[in-house]
Amino acid sequence: MFREFLKNKWFKFSLISILYLLWVIWMRNYWLLLGLGIIFDLYITRKVHWAFWKKRNVEKQTKVVEWVDALIFAVIAATFIRMFFIEAYTIPTSSMEKTLLVGDYLFVSKFSYGPKLPNTPLSFPFAHNTLPLTKDTRSYLEWIKWPYKRLAGLEKIRNDDVVVFNFPEGDTVATKVGDHSYYGFVRMFGRDRVWNDKDNFGEIITRPVDKRENYIKRCVAIPGDTIHIVNSDLFINGKHQKFIENLQYNYTIVTDGNMINSKFLDRMNIAMDDREFSNGQYILPLTPLKAEEIKKFSNVVSVTKSCQPAGVADNRIFPHSPYYKWNEDNFGPLVVPKKGTSVKLTVNNLPVYERIIGVYEHNDLQVKNGKIFINGAEAVSYTFKMDYYWMMGDNRHMSADSRFWGFVPEDHVVGKAVFVWLSLDKDKSLFGGKIRFDRMFRTVH
Repeated sequence: MFREFLKNKWFKFSLISILYLLWVIWMRNYWLLLGLGIIFDLYITRKVHWAFWKKRNVEKQTKVVEWVDALIFAVIAATFIRMFFIEAYTIPTSSMEKTLLVGDYLFVSKFSYGPKLPNTPLSFPFAHNTLPLTKDTRSYLEWIKWPYKRLAGLEKIRNDDVVVFNFPEGDTVATKVGDHSYYGFVRMFGRDRVWNDKDNFGEIITRPVDKRENYIKRCVAIPGDTIHIVNSDLFINGKHQKFIENLQYNYTIVTDGNMINSKFLDRMNIAMDDREFSNGQYILPLTPLKAEEIKKFSNVVSVTKSCQPAGVADNRIFPHSPYYKWNEDNFGPLVVPKKGTSVKLTVNNLPVYERIIGVYEHNDLQVKNGKIFINGAEAVSYTFKMDYYWMMGDNRHMSADSRFWGFVPEDHVVGKAVFVWLSLDKDKSLFGGKIRFDRMFRTVH
């Protein structure tokens, strides 16, 4: 009796309709209520042959049709889950070591902060910005463009969350080095060379927000926070950042001429790429605890933490202005912009906010005769339309993060890193410890 009830077409229609209504309310787009008519026809009237790939009124379909049916269902279900709930992500660089290692495969929750709807809904399934097996063939069409919209989530971004986001400087890309900052190359080599040297940089293209490269960092400051870095120590609102167990810096290790035992470096998860030994010394990324351990080695003469002195300007560092003599170890203080708050604008502090005003919030920004004009009107202040975040890698001297390219807008946030489900060591063979079993199914914190 109960089985027959579950198979009843009115029960199926009611259950699916309730779930669909909840989804429509979550989406806050009531035009989607028109879909109830399709659901009613699918389960009750059955006037339209929606599954056109199947033969109608045939109980047993061919094997090919069954496979097509299963494939279509799998693609739709996986796309829905990937868009609204959870997505797999791979750690490609060492910027978050030792919290996350190169070769970690993790799940990112889009439901935590609320999924954002795609800016470019017409795209190849499961591809990010290029088609599979290609380097620069776009996987999306821009015939339809949707404005930024984020659905309700479970929580807001908090200090020290590990967050995946679209690279803010990824709006313009040199296709042969698409995972690096185009603007960084322009500052380093000049615009003419970047645009004309096709062999090294490729074509110069633009990308919508949702198709920019995915980055993962720790959100160290949220809207309204004041960030200040003093001798590589990070302060938020005047207080030292809370203790992060795997936070690490570069240390210069001077030895008596002999190399450190490689097995010890293996145990510390020091990648082969970081083990260069020259003139009796290493420069290794280490946690403070590991640095103290290395000091005890008999062949180690000294261990010194790397740190650029205050007042020494680094032109790689945001906001890329000679007015700010900041570097990656001594930076700020700087307030992270918050939606609805205003800031006074001057020609000197404009480099801090020019990408926010002109790029992220889509205004016409110009400077004429020492005066600032926004959308044609002279401006002495600006009110932010979005919240912004400050992201930094846990591998502080090996991370290209907000210190280099500035604030992360709220519409670039993808989701929250949840847990590692697989970890592969690129320096080891399949039967030589390639799978790091001790890292599997670990939560990210």
